[in-house]
Amino acid sequence: MVDIPKDSRGSKKILGRFFMLVLIVGCTVAAAIGYSRLEPASPTIDASTVFIDTVVRGDMTRQVRGSGRLVPKEIRWVTPATSGRVEHIPIQPGAIVQPDTIVLELSNPELELAVEETNLKYKSSESELEAKKVEFEKELLDLETSAARLDADLAEAELRAQSDKELAKDGLISELQLEVSIVHAEELGKLKGIEERRVGIQKQYSDNLLKVLAAQVRQASALFELKQQQLQSLKVRAGFEGVLEQLLVEEGQQVDLTTNLAKVSNPERLKAVVRIDQNQVREVSIGLPVEIDLRNTTLNGLVSRIDPSVQDGAVNVDVDFEDPLPPGARSDQTLSGNIEIETLTDSLYVGRPVYGQPGATVSLFRLNPTETEATRVSVQLGRGSSRTVEIVEGLMEGDRVILSDMNEWDKVNRVRIQ
Repeated sequence: MVDIPKDSRGSKKILGRFFMLVLIVGCTVAAAIGYSRLEPASPTIDASTVFIDTVVRGDMTRQVRGSGRLVPKEIRWVTPATSGRVEHIPIQPGAIVQPDTIVLELSNPELELAVEETNLKYKSSESELEAKKVEFEKELLDLETSAARLDADLAEAELRAQSDKELAKDGLISELQLEVSIVHAEELGKLKGIEERRVGIQKQYSDNLLKVLAAQVRQASALFELKQQQLQSLKVRAGFEGVLEQLLVEEGQQVDLTTNLAKVSNPERLKAVVRIDQNQVREVSIGLPVEIDLRNTTLNGLVSRIDPSVQDGAVNVDVDFEDPLPPGARSDQTLSGNIEIETLTDSLYVGRPVYGQPGATVSLFRLNPTETEATRVSVQLGRGSSRTVEIVEGLMEGDRVILSDMNEWDKVNRVRIQ
């Protein structure tokens, strides 16, 4: 048997390769573990794409802001005095009108017929009154004539009775004849009293009936005048000095008493109506100062009225101007208004961030001194205004923070600024 010598060098070579492989795997695993523990690289943002503000200390004026428009203080809605059909519109919106300016003309054939009927009734009642006056006057004259005859007969009978008394004393006539004369005079006296009562009753009856007829005449006259006024009102007048703002009807349209035909306003007296969010208006009160921006000028005013109702999440606040309106200011012109609520003295504040309501705790990116990096910090906000907010905790005077929307970087705590 022949012994074959072992190659020790080959075994050492294999063992070396094994150890080398283990070392490479170990280094790879260690590198992977170390890499997994490293923070991701900070993203870079362009400073020109974000809004950066500085925390300051001083007096902070709290304001609430809203948009609105100019509204006339004096408005007249033109309505018809009667129903009708729009025949003619002589003027258009924008025209300057006086109280007697005709805004539009209506037609109503039924009203024209009613005017004729009431006129005939009025004239008929007048004629009846005059006829009754003549009739009653004739009847009264007849009664008064009869009464006058009885009065004359009575006087004659009384004289005859007196004469018969003298003759009876001398025995020239009988007692019976004297008695007849006395009874005749007494009878005529009674008839005279009755006739006088008839005259009085006739006068009272005539007066009462004439009063009734006169009342009917006045009623017919008033109705005729009313219909005439309604007929004249078919020419609808502005009734107010100002500018015709709107025409709400067209030619040929049928309108009634409830239809608004036009809107007339006084362009010299305007107020601002600012819409304030319903959650902010609770701090607004009458008399607070307001700054109104008309785009080309800024005016000062005071809150004069707060609407009690909420419309589409906002409340209308009326503002009276302290400054004169500029030339060219018009109704419905858009504006924005800042209502001053209060001034916080020696307050730490900054511009309002995009997200974060007053009283909330938000995270903001605070810049380092070189403004090359910004780190996320927690900030507690206090009372707010339309453009600024009070800082309660988390920032110091002089800190520079990003107020723009940073939701894109919610998962990082640091960003680089370039």
